[in-house]
Amino acid sequence: MRQKLLWFFLFTICMSFNSIIAQSAENQSQKPTWSQTLNYRYVPSIEQQVKDGTFIPADPISDKKMVGKDKRWHGNKVVPGKGLPQGPDPLANMQRSVETSPVRAPSLTFETSAAVGTPSDPTGAVGPNHYIASWNTGWRIFNKDGTPATSPASLASLFGTAPGDPVVLYDEDVDRFIIMQFDGPQVGGSTNGFHIAIAQGSNPVTSGWHVYSPSDFGTGNGFPDYQKISIWSDAYYITANISGGNGQLWALERDKMINGDATASIQAFNLPGIVTNGFYSPQVFNISGGAHPAAGNATIVYQQDDAWAGVATDHLKLWTLNIDWNNSGNSSISAPTQINVTPFTGVFDGGSFSNLSQPSGPDIDAMQATVMNQAQFRKFGTHNSVVFNFVVNAAGIGGELAGVRWYEMRQTADGQAWTIFQEGTYTAPDGRHAFAASMGMNADGNIGMGYTSLSNTESISLRYTGRFDGDPAGVMTATEELIAQSTADNPANRYADYSHLTIDPTDGSFWFVSEYFNPSRRDIVGVFTLTPPTPNDAGVTSIDAPDTGVLGAGEQITVSIRNFGSNDLSNIPVSYTINGGAAVNETYTGTITAGATETYTFTQTVDMSTTNTVYEIFATTNLAGDSDTSNDSVTKQVLNVATVCEPTATQGCNVDGIKRFILGTIDADDGGVGCNTSGSVDGYADRRDMITDLDRAAGSNSHLLQAQTLWGPNADPPGAPGNEGFAVWIDFDDSGTFEASELLINSSFQNPENLEDFTLNIPVDAPLGAHTLRAKGIDVTGIDVLTNPCANFAYGEVQDYTVNIVDTDLSVNDFTLDAAEFSIITLPNDQYEIILKTSYDQDLTFNVYNVLGQQVVFNNISKENGEYRYELDMSYAATGVYVVKVGKGDVFETGKIIVD
Repeated sequence: MRQKLLWFFLFTICMSFNSIIAQSAENQSQKPTWSQTLNYRYVPSIEQQVKDGTFIPADPISDKKMVGKDKRWHGNKVVPGKGLPQGPDPLANMQRSVETSPVRAPSLTFETSAAVGTPSDPTGAVGPNHYIASWNTGWRIFNKDGTPATSPASLASLFGTAPGDPVVLYDEDVDRFIIMQFDGPQVGGSTNGFHIAIAQGSNPVTSGWHVYSPSDFGTGNGFPDYQKISIWSDAYYITANISGGNGQLWALERDKMINGDATASIQAFNLPGIVTNGFYSPQVFNISGGAHPAAGNATIVYQQDDAWAGVATDHLKLWTLNIDWNNSGNSSISAPTQINVTPFTGVFDGGSFSNLSQPSGPDIDAMQATVMNQAQFRKFGTHNSVVFNFVVNAAGIGGELAGVRWYEMRQTADGQAWTIFQEGTYTAPDGRHAFAASMGMNADGNIGMGYTSLSNTESISLRYTGRFDGDPAGVMTATEELIAQSTADNPANRYADYSHLTIDPTDGSFWFVSEYFNPSRRDIVGVFTLTPPTPNDAGVTSIDAPDTGVLGAGEQITVSIRNFGSNDLSNIPVSYTINGGAAVNETYTGTITAGATETYTFTQTVDMSTTNTVYEIFATTNLAGDSDTSNDSVTKQVLNVATVCEPTATQGCNVDGIKRFILGTIDADDGGVGCNTSGSVDGYADRRDMITDLDRAAGSNSHLLQAQTLWGPNADPPGAPGNEGFAVWIDFDDSGTFEASELLINSSFQNPENLEDFTLNIPVDAPLGAHTLRAKGIDVTGIDVLTNPCANFAYGEVQDYTVNIVDTDLSVNDFTLDAAEFSIITLPNDQYEIILKTSYDQDLTFNVYNVLGQQVVFNNISKENGEYRYELDMSYAATGVYVVKVGKGDVFETGKIIVD
């Protein structure tokens, strides 16, 4: 026994010594892992592609709906209870106590695309005369006033393939736009890697493109997901979410690529001493502005959270990279420098991707453990600055409030050490979340930051704040302003993946693009400056009615009017036009106080009764002496959809009909004691403003629909099973009628007065896009016919909703855990090994819950050496019982552990 203990002791010392040697090697300067010449090809301009007929348009929203693989497929290993602070963020109170100053509302907003996947990957960059926007699979060039300069194009028009994850930059030093996207066999590309297109000239509409790609991404290298590109003096640098292997960082020969030189090369590097073994989101500092530092000393930054295994204290890691393009053997990346920071909590829900509550629909991804796009560098006469951010849980452990932890770091001269100049945690007013931020510093030293906000009572909105150079350190001093407010909630937990703020090289304004819902998923740009309001400034901020739907001959136009100025304003002239016709001029006769918004409904109505017609509404204020006319007007397009029949309940809804209806993210219940028509007696409810996605992919096309009727044994007169019929159609051909072939459910309520399950099967060849779903619940004990979608009935109700048919094209085998071996091995010091042996070989989810049902650990795990294995550290967790679950969807193995 003593010999065994001695052997174990010596073995432990040996292994520890080897580990120290290995860590020491990992923390040393390293050479490139590989280098090669890039593949090059020339692509004609968009203008030329249109002329020669080779232009590839972007996919319309009805043609392609992509659901992206989660960028953090393997997350960081969270240790429950570990990390500081345990309570609220120590920097958040400083932001809450600051007195902010009003700044002007956005000078311009415009949508870039509605043809987006889930998420949309919004990105864009502004130049002297154009703005280029890109999204999941497409891109488009806009003029500086927000009007399109080209049609939307597929990314395949540049790269021959369009898997997505694009990033757009503007290289001010050479007046060139850059577009990048990843490539990978799992999303339709030819090989793991990426493509970069650089405009041949300053006009992206008429310029051709130099396109570069690695010819061999490196043996054994992983898929470069969530990649980010940065501009530096001697290279374009790319980082990606790859946990190891031959490269997490790549340098591309910028000088040659700008000139279209086919001999441009690439060098690949690992990041020594990165410690964490989960999601990687390092970013190389990206130059904003035309002033470049001396070549070399490119800096990479990455956050490290002490709630992760292997991280002792919250800190930033910095690496310095120097490239020799003539001899790659002379290139090197430094050992990391650690800069400790004020403690933060960067973990939400144990590391899972469902975090922030909306008014309806699933909790959405806060994008934790991610240095957000981008780390923006700017050179000044006396110093260099860089600003960047990531999301934190400002409420601390036990609560949930997303805030933005942001930093400005400085160095005294090129190549000198970086230090933290200021750090802060921004939280939104009214207890709303603030996350998905992007920030930058202009030539005046002012910082602008755009971000997403929401709460469980307010849908997603895009907003901005900022600070002036010289303001008190660590706080945003500009009063929050609104860019766009969603009119619907996100039907998925995936949101945006990133946002993007760039700085206008001509005037220093901030151009921010991100994702909102109006009512479907869209990307929108907001342009803003940190300028105090002028005295007299008013404008129409939105056209609130009408909306797309069944429109009539007397539609009223309702607008929101904002007083952007510092003076109260009265008797504001306002007007609208329809499809460029004659203007309707009226006056808002009330008073709007400084900074406030009021609604106004025009007295003159509009005939919009022609079906399948688009009506473009232009509304504007016409205030005499308005100091800023650029924010006076907005435009909105509405569509008169096909009219649908509206059957009537001749005897009223009574307790018949559909009390509650649940499908996907739709959950409709008016709260009354009868059926679900908000007091209407005719038994029809048009709820086509409520929408949910339904998958048609084989194996995923069966959907749970839940409904409830109140005509049961407790009603007067009482109802019995089968007395209340239930039918569902989907108008796949969008004809406004519901044919027999579109009847998907023909059933009845068997458990009246209770929420009942029905199965809705979507045909695998169902047309993609949005369609009307009709649900009908009526008394079938008389002569009324359930399966007639338009016939009147005595008692009951018809409800219409919108469903969006998507196709995730899941190509994995059905998951099963038959004959699986599951075990939990208890080790000393509250350490556990969870092992699952099964024939299944795709990634599974790993979850740990406390007795309150709160998720304290989440991760995705891969099969290695024939088994799934997770090393769980519970040494910091509170005492008690925890439940461990390993599996996928509704199929999992489960076990309990006791921490004492």
